[in-house]
Amino acid sequence: MNAHAWKACERRKPLRGFESLSLRHLIKTKFGSPFVALLVLDVLKNIQKLYDVICSDMNSIVKKIREQLKQNGDEKTQNSGHVFFKEEVKLYGVKTVLVSKIGKEYFKTIKDIKKAEIFSLCEELWQSGYMEESFIACNWSYFIRKDFEPKDFKVFDKWLNSYVSNWASCDTLCNHTIGTFIEMYPAYLAELIKWAESKNRWVRRASAVTLIIPARQGKFLKDIFNIADILLLDKDDLVQKGYGWMLKAAGQAHQKEVFDYVIKNKIIMPRTALRYAIEKMPKELKEKAMQKFE
Repeated sequence: MNAHAWKACERRKPLRGFESLSLRHLIKTKFGSPFVALLVLDVLKNIQKLYDVICSDMNSIVKKIREQLKQNGDEKTQNSGHVFFKEEVKLYGVKTVLVSKIGKEYFKTIKDIKKAEIFSLCEELWQSGYMEESFIACNWSYFIRKDFEPKDFKVFDKWLNSYVSNWASCDTLCNHTIGTFIEMYPAYLAELIKWAESKNRWVRRASAVTLIIPARQGKFLKDIFNIADILLLDKDDLVQKGYGWMLKAAGQAHQKEVFDYVIKNKIIMPRTALRYAIEKMPKELKEKAMQKFE
């Protein structure tokens, strides 16, 4: 074995992630020839360069999205957007249709990368606090729903608890990404029960609005009533609207059961929640449900 050749191998800057390995031992064991070892190291080095380029491109995507949102924002849309929120929200002032279009265009450039990397980009978008960026993050996570795994719940739970700060971001995340996840892994309905008892108003709202779409399909009625029971006397109007909306959705497939639930609880149910729950019911049922309020 040529000692000079081995020294040439060892002088090469180690690849990130391989610093703790004995390259000389690894190469001797795997390849035998120092010349083959040098060739392998060159290949690995090129792979590392390619990876660095990809990472750089990924980082620039978020920057480009932000630049495009800034360019398309206008003061009128921004001001009108604030009208829908009691709390302070950060807005570029870009119409939702255009935000969706921008998100879809950039998703084409990342659709083939690993799910974890897409989630990482979503997190970066969430961290900005801008509503438009949260919408793009929500859409991207929903686009890869076929790849959801049970462990992904921790990611969604973190986004909800750490970044959601208004009803629009809450509903966009929960109606689609988390709602789809729950349909795929219904064992996690137990986590929604925990959310309903949270001190965070958005997490409590999330426990209900996550089930909007499956509720329309007639699913999870028992869990829907369990969540409604927990939220029944909640004083937050946006939580009331959230669980009222959930009951309204459930009523599309289970009108009698939802109506009976409303009648049973109407004396103590906040008027806001009750009105939401019966909104789509026939006139005679709505009149009966509202009888003592009018």
